[in-house]
Amino acid sequence: MDKIRVGVFFGGRSPEHEVSVVSAAHVVANLCRNKYEVVLIGVSRTGRLCRNEHDIRKNCIGAEMVINAKGHRTEESKEAGQEDLGEFSCGGIDVAFPLLHGPFGEDGTIQGLFRQVDLPYVGASVKGSAICMDKDVTKRLLRESGILTARHCSFYRHEMNSIRYKDVSNQLGDVLFVKPANQGSSVGISKVARSEDFVSAVQNAFHYDNKILIEEYIRGREIECSVLGNEQPEASVPGEIVLRSGFYSYSAKYLNEDEAELKIPADLPESVVNRIQEIAVKAFQILCCEGMARVDFFVQNNSAIYLNEVNTIPGFTKISMYPKLWMESGLSYGDLLNRLISLAMSRHRRDSAISNICAELSNSRDAVA
Repeated sequence: MDKIRVGVFFGGRSPEHEVSVVSAAHVVANLCRNKYEVVLIGVSRTGRLCRNEHDIRKNCIGAEMVINAKGHRTEESKEAGQEDLGEFSCGGIDVAFPLLHGPFGEDGTIQGLFRQVDLPYVGASVKGSAICMDKDVTKRLLRESGILTARHCSFYRHEMNSIRYKDVSNQLGDVLFVKPANQGSSVGISKVARSEDFVSAVQNAFHYDNKILIEEYIRGREIECSVLGNEQPEASVPGEIVLRSGFYSYSAKYLNEDEAELKIPADLPESVVNRIQEIAVKAFQILCCEGMARVDFFVQNNSAIYLNEVNTIPGFTKISMYPKLWMESGLSYGDLLNRLISLAMSRHRRDSAISNICAELSNSRDAVA
């Protein structure tokens, strides 16, 4: 039986470029070589697609981690700017596995490319990716569906000079989180507890996006739950992030393991676990997710459950919660990757069937006309 050729996309234009490389290295190392042939496709900080080892090393920071992972394959690439989009469907890749965290990877852009060239891909659709990337839109949809989430205000860049701490704190409380609307991994986020820190926090958030959120502070335990599936998604056991200090920053997630402790499974009553899993699956479906997502919560006194955000391309590093939660739920890292690839190809068959029917109906109408 021929091996499935998996194109692993990593790097990218977002501030999470280096984290993407680390995620890709762990995925490549855990893909079964009896089932898959891995093709590395690096994406530079300028968006260039790199398919040979020289270009990947040159354009993707820390790419040696991925290149040194066992059993990969690289190819000769064309001159810069000359990549043929069609090669991703007819050049031998059977399925894409995007590990491009943040903008230009987790927001529907690369998914749109895959759709354009009719290539199966792991993870959420264009629509689901775009919805979950925008925290403002996500929160509005969740509230409309009766899911509890922190109160917030959103602002655009042209409003920056009119945003006042007093006005926002009167509405949301004295302690606030200021964050870009379209970033992940806590990039650009500040916790503000006094007016003199507010302006710099707002400016910092606008460095990363044209729209920002200012949220109320929810004091509670940080709980995460992994979701897997297409039409019938299922949730993992929840895990807890116990912080040494501050909040779950970029450093705590990826750079310094000592800043936070992961407790898997979380020590929660069974009724709360069931409720978290129920909400995670409901949010996954409401936000048009498929394949995978990590759903993050704040839990207060084993009672109120606030959904914080949904990540459609969660981390796959050695300390990332998404694979760890599934391992605790009885699904090994390798089996998880198998499921994700199978889900991607199953969805592609489903969507292709619909596209074929639409094409036949269109051709029939043209023939009658």
